[in-house]
Amino acid sequence: MRNHLLSQHFLKSPRLALILIGHSNLKKRDTVIEIGAGSGVITSALAHRAHHVIAIEPDHTTAAKLRTNLVKRNIKNVEIVEQDFLDYKLPSTPYKIFSNPPFHLSSKIIHKLIEAEDQPESFYLILQKQFALKLLNTDRHYTSQLGLQLIQDYQTKIRLPLKPADFTPPPAVPTVFFEAKKINPS
Repeated sequence: MRNHLLSQHFLKSPRLALILIGHSNLKKRDTVIEIGAGSGVITSALAHRAHHVIAIEPDHTTAAKLRTNLVKRNIKNVEIVEQDFLDYKLPSTPYKIFSNPPFHLSSKIIHKLIEAEDQPESFYLILQKQFALKLLNTDRHYTSQLGLQLIQDYQTKIRLPLKPADFTPPPAVPTVFFEAKKINPS
């Protein structure tokens, strides 16, 4: 069940989750962190593509639903962390991010990722289109201060546009699937 206080817009289709993952650089050996896992539409798809998935979900009711859904599907390579991502200690070992985070937290999440001692190798986020455009290094759009900071270490691009009907409830703003890949991965 959606908690309106958390500005949640859940991806509806497991098929779309798989398509988006197909547009990423996730590999079978990867550890992937999902921020705001919800009831598990993306989590289940990630579990089939990655070695280890860390599903971070701060809402206890939603985390319980996620746990139940993973057990029903016999998915065992997912670790559920009931915590706010902004308080979560990022791993010191290589990891990637794949998430449909609450839109109002997008800037804080990206700040945390790029200011971390151990940055992700890449991250894939569903973002408001207007915000994502400001993170690109392009002459066509204004690049924000956060975007200028981001492009020092990452190549950024919008991979795909998304439709309001892809979510429940549909967001009132245009959304995109955004990619940031480390320029010089360690």
